Amino acid sequence: MSMDVTFLGTGAAYPSPTRGASALVLRCEGECWLFDCGEGTQTQLMKSQLKAGRITKIFITHLHGDHFFGLPGLLCTISLQSGSMVTKQPIEIYGPAGLRDFIWRTMELSHTELVFPYVVHELVPTADQCPTEELKEFAHANKVDSPPKEGQGRTILLDSEENSYLLVDDEQFVVKAFRLFHRIPSFGFSVVEKKRPGKLNAQKLKDLGVFCFCFLSHQ
Repeated sequence: MSMDVTFLGTGAAYPSPTRGASALVLRCEGECWLFDCGEGTQTQLMKSQLKAGRITKIFITHLHGDHFFGLPGLLCTISLQSGSMVTKQPIEIYGPAGLRDFIWRTMELSHTELVFPYVVHELVPTADQCPTEELKEFAHANKVDSPPKEGQGRTILLDSEENSYLLVDDEQFVVKAFRLFHRIPSFGFSVVEKKRPGKLNAQKLKDLGVFCFCFLSHQ
């Protein structure tokens, strides 16, 4: 499988003329997965060979502004570029508790209606993940008032046996989140490609004059 990583921004606190705020794209099989979305991420995307419309998953490590302030603008740009006829699958967004409310409030206050569906999955932090005074309980938006394009997301708890959060488990990948210890609840992500059986074209080998031998040993 062809995979590549593009660093859109590695700066801290705020973007600069030569360095964007935190953002990274993993591209594989025609899809783009975005990890963090600091301010100016969509500008960095425009400078790259990547297309914002290819983004299918977004992962936010924590809710400090330099890691996610670019998210509302990026979602709006994807919506504008999508046109009125949209059949794409929902964009899956993963991040700490509070992210759903942030997106909902931003869309509400700006009177924004996205033309594509999206789903926010929130990771619930543990009490020992940051200083006690930084742990907050967020009042989630009532589903009656939620944006029409927002699907029902999951509330993901820590698997105490695995010491991780299972986010994605499909035919190709397993994606997990792990607790990081910071001033506010933070998470790191691991992407593991599943083993895939190889394919041998016996007829092609025969045509090329290549012969395969199988040896059996008996004990």
